Amino acid sequence: MSAALVVGYDPQAIPGVDGTALRAALDAELARFGEHGIDAAMTLVAFDESAESALVASLTERPWDVVVVGGGIRKAEQLLPFFEQIVNLIRRHAPQAAIAFNTSGGDSVEAAQRWL
Repeated sequence: MSAALVVGYDPQAIPGVDGTALRAALDAELARFGEHGIDAAMTLVAFDESAESALVASLTERPWDVVVVGGGIRKAEQLLPFFEQIVNLIRRHAPQAAIAFNTSGGDSVEAAQRWL
């Protein structure tokens, strides 16, 4: 069974967003991986000092086939240095994994499938 890690921005850390509703949508997308025979996990990070250690722990937990980086991290211009940090942590701690990018929280499965 293929293994995918989804890395996203913690919806509770986004001001003015219904974090509970967004988290429910992310959890539903994570469940969809199983419907496609993909073992998946999700790591949600905030733009703070805890992000690197949380991400490294997830990346080294097991050998991932693909790591999907969410649009919430990638699309916000002010998070560009954070996005670069995440890509480089993936390269360093999960070099065997392909890196994929979703367009929204609802197409992470398809992003992963492009590389599986």
